[in-house]
Amino acid sequence: MKLAVIGAGYIGLITASCFAEMGNEVICVDFDEKKIDNLDHYRLSVYEPGLEDLIRRNCKGNRLFFSTNLSKAVEDSLICYLTLSPIYREGELSDITYYLAVAQDISRHLNGYKVIVNKSNVPVGTAARLQKTIAQELAVRGVEYEFDVVVDPEFVKQGTAIEDFMKPDRIVIGCDNERVAELMKELYAPFVRTNRPIIIMDLVSAELIKYSANAFLATKISFMNELANICAITGADINLIRLGLGSDSRIGNLFLFPGLGYGGLRFSQGVRELIQTAKTIGYTPRLLEATEAINQNQRRLFIDMISAYFHDDLRGRVFGVWGLSFKPWTDDIREAPALTVINALMEKGARFKAYDPQAQKAAQEFFGVSNTAISYAADMYEAVDDAAALIINTDWTMFRTPDFNRLKSRLRTAVIFDGRNLYNCQKLTQLGFEYFYIGKKQRTA
Repeated sequence: MKLAVIGAGYIGLITASCFAEMGNEVICVDFDEKKIDNLDHYRLSVYEPGLEDLIRRNCKGNRLFFSTNLSKAVEDSLICYLTLSPIYREGELSDITYYLAVAQDISRHLNGYKVIVNKSNVPVGTAARLQKTIAQELAVRGVEYEFDVVVDPEFVKQGTAIEDFMKPDRIVIGCDNERVAELMKELYAPFVRTNRPIIIMDLVSAELIKYSANAFLATKISFMNELANICAITGADINLIRLGLGSDSRIGNLFLFPGLGYGGLRFSQGVRELIQTAKTIGYTPRLLEATEAINQNQRRLFIDMISAYFHDDLRGRVFGVWGLSFKPWTDDIREAPALTVINALMEKGARFKAYDPQAQKAAQEFFGVSNTAISYAADMYEAVDDAAALIINTDWTMFRTPDFNRLKSRLRTAVIFDGRNLYNCQKLTQLGFEYFYIGKKQRTA
């Protein structure tokens, strides 16, 4: 099939390259000429394992193209994917003004039956507004081309997005007639040869399911963090509790690790967007509000743990930092717990030497190139040279099995504050470390 993907951001590039990999002819459009030029030379502004190779292979195979020419992309394609990011505002539903403006522009170039597919994280009800916008523009043009609007929520995880897209657990399609449902089934047939389900539903349900999935997983994370905080007071072992819970087939063992909480736009904004959606219809979503409150509190508790150890005397102390991205296998620092932790301790006078295998450039832009309170190391051990303690924010695999003797020799004092519960407390104590983790029993006076 011939597809247009409008928006060459993270989701747009994943969508375009994966559809091209399955033999479709895909043109990916963005209005940023510099971005398109970079993509034509395989220079990506986002990091995702395998994405550059996938783009390179499909461009050379003449299945994937990049352009700023929206009109030609729409005219030449049967299906147009919208992968634009709305503008998020705290305490409000996302602003989709730009999204609808692009949809209106697409409508000006319809030259026959088209399918307009939303794959952006936009508020519930956007599909109806999209239908209205397109219909109004066609009326202005005085033409009666048929079109369908489809909601195709994405469920990919940063770090494994290509595999998630190519081998999905399920495909969810929101639409309102059998004709377009069959067309979307045909498009996705190569992705579900192992009998993964294609679930057809109405537009509103499909819009809500993406937020629902993210909010449910976020709630599991906050639940485990709440348990960890109870363990810190009672002396129970959160790691053993996790194993006990995870062995129950009704619960499963995913998203049961206590830590600094969730980050990234999908969970953080997704939960808040669902809260705001509920409030706009007059419902108070108490569980979701608690999920978000616990998540924010988890960062404060970790900050307090570090401050308390040093009796709130942090001025001039240098901390080694492992991890800046909100999760491993991405360079994305948006809503990352590391930023909250570093900013709070920085305000108390602390300084940092940080290492992250992918996110250091983004962090430098966030904190400022001229910010002397934080520097960046070439490797994980350089980050802890003469440091007062090590702070772990992200569970990159390289941090899971360090050379503890080497680590201890580089630190000024053998103290670790682990926001991801990576290590065995008994082992580290035997090695001479003071080891603090999420759920560790609190000191008593």
